[in-house]
Amino acid sequence: MNLTLSIGPLVSLIAGILILLMPKLLNFIVALYLIVIGLVGLFGLGSMRL
Repeated sequence: MNLTLSIGPLVSLIAGILILLMPKLLNFIVALYLIVIGLVGLFGLGSMRL
């Protein structure tokens, strides 16, 4: 059985939940999200096989 986990949608989901729970940290969460997505794009870690 192969399970492919994409990092982009997973990070988006976590960021969205954090923004709903802690709206005061919106700038920090968005900046962290952009950094993570940028690193994923640079290093090609778009999907991991489990």
